[in-house]
Amino acid sequence: MNNDLFKNAIALTGGISTGKSTVCNLFKLHGFLTIDADKIAHKLLDKNSHKVEEMFGAQYVENGKVLRKELGKIIFSNEENKLKLEALLHPLIKEEIIKESKVFEEANKPYFIDIPLFFEKMHYPIPKSLVIYTPKDIQIQRLMKRDNISKEEAKLKISNQMDIEKKKELADMVIDNSKNLKHLQKEVEKIMGEII
Repeated sequence: MNNDLFKNAIALTGGISTGKSTVCNLFKLHGFLTIDADKIAHKLLDKNSHKVEEMFGAQYVENGKVLRKELGKIIFSNEENKLKLEALLHPLIKEEIIKESKVFEEANKPYFIDIPLFFEKMHYPIPKSLVIYTPKDIQIQRLMKRDNISKEEAKLKISNQMDIEKKKELADMVIDNSKNLKHLQKEVEKIMGEII
């Protein structure tokens, strides 16, 4: 793989509901370019809805769109289903990220690639990583509120990912998102000072 590929890239990661999209939006407000792996995944899911239908059944697709919430139920609770879906999506997501990244590299400025499973999958040779950190108890509360789910469901979803404390240790840089938005903005500005 071309070494110049992710030269200016910073992998932005964290856990489910630790505030990755909020941080991405704050960086965008400051003029940073970002690539969102989840958005790419959603687009590719719908593009390949016929394959999802073949793999998992017609009840997970409606009018050419994948019913993500329904599909999520059989993906989060079943390792085999999860691996099947990943085998379909991950190479396509990577291809798209590389394509967008090549365009961003031309500007020769730092930019962010939001990859939720950056440490779990390690498919990307991105030199720097930034973790959006929230202690697990706050993470569980936020996820329960966001998805309107029980504590058990929230814990199950979180357990599908590497522990947030471990990610914090692996990261080159950390943004603490355990307080309010004002504090988060300060954290974002601190990181901007480090990378510019």
